[in-house]
Amino acid sequence: MNKKQVEIMGTGPGFIAALDQSGGSTPKTLAGYGIPKEQYGSEDEMFELVHAMRSRVITSPAFTSEHILGAILFEQTMDRTIEGMPTVDYLWEKKGILSFLKVDKGLADEEEGVRLMKPITDLDDKLDRAVKNRVFGTKMRSVINKANPEGIRKIVDQQFEYGKRILAAGLIPILEPEIDIHSEDKAECELLMKAAVLKHLDALPEGERVMLKLTLPDQAGLFSDLVAHPHVLRVVALSGGYSREEAVRLLALNPGLIASFSRALLEGLTVQQSDEAFHRMLGGSIQEIYQASTT
Repeated sequence: MNKKQVEIMGTGPGFIAALDQSGGSTPKTLAGYGIPKEQYGSEDEMFELVHAMRSRVITSPAFTSEHILGAILFEQTMDRTIEGMPTVDYLWEKKGILSFLKVDKGLADEEEGVRLMKPITDLDDKLDRAVKNRVFGTKMRSVINKANPEGIRKIVDQQFEYGKRILAAGLIPILEPEIDIHSEDKAECELLMKAAVLKHLDALPEGERVMLKLTLPDQAGLFSDLVAHPHVLRVVALSGGYSREEAVRLLALNPGLIASFSRALLEGLTVQQSDEAFHRMLGGSIQEIYQASTT
């Protein structure tokens, strides 16, 4: 990480591509791409196929720093190569795009209306490897289902506890206390989460900045004060199960937020498409998401 990279991420126009589907979500991602489970027999084969899909996206002429600031990578993606180069180096040197490493180990069972992250027992090792691979930052996700003040406090506490360790390693953490879009009290969850986040942000030492990845809010502009906070480098929004059309519509109502879409970015792409059709579909999606991110 250097000043140029921080400036790109903090002020550059564009959005973040989330390409960090883990082992649990990869079969669904591949199925959407036109590769059902019956076409691979082992986890190794599955990861080879999803890396081929991600490589096709990353090497596409539509996937450039003109519209994309960063990409969130699964650990195995960081460890692999694209066109003979380590993935992180390819993204930065060939495309001018920064890399984030997904560091969480999935979700614990729901308690107090939330799903905390499982303990990240190998975080120090992951951070060492990320630094050696010239990664810019990290991402970790937990989920809020109900407006339980104690549960939400624990979610945000856990995100910032790990976030401080990530900052100490010289990386920028993306903290992601996702709120389930189907929550019956989503708006109340948003207010409780925001208050807990602001409390932690206000307590950070001078000069330290984190990024936030948040569910698109019910109330337009709700996160404007988070966007403007001196300890926040950027606030990005997840698509969270909304269609790309709906996610883009909601994002455009929230100036200052930029996208960090996964499924909504890959929507409509299939392995059967010709390269021309694939690049055209991806380019259209990227343009749509970029426009909403720069509104």
